[in-house]
Amino acid sequence: MAKSIRSKWKRKCRAIKRERYGKKELERLKKTLGIDIDSGSKDINMQEISNIATVTAAKDISKKTSTETDDIIGDMEMEEIKSRFNAKTLRDEHGAYPVWLHPRKIKKVSKKAKKAKTKVKAKGRVNKRN
Repeated sequence: MAKSIRSKWKRKCRAIKRERYGKKELERLKKTLGIDIDSGSKDINMQEISNIATVTAAKDISKKTSTETDDIIGDMEMEEIKSRFNAKTLRDEHGAYPVWLHPRKIKKVSKKAKKAKTKVKAKGRVNKRN
């Protein structure tokens, strides 16, 4: 596609905005870190930053988190909670449907069960006319 005058103008405006907002963001960052902006010094004293925040290596953090999770898992007793439900009727031992089962599926299964129940009753009847 061709480079239109409008897109060139928009790009130019975005570049100006980036520069302006970059300065504002840098000032805000310095303010939150507690670095004195008015002193005029361009060099940042790293000792001042070390008073504000602690710097650690990524390897130390990953080792620390892995040992903490192992301790937590070791302390907790893991209990397996299995919901027992019949795969055919989709009901649990109390006769209720599971929470995750969609109402349409419940309706379909109950309709099927009702139909099977009436078939069994009809089959068990004896014709007394003959």
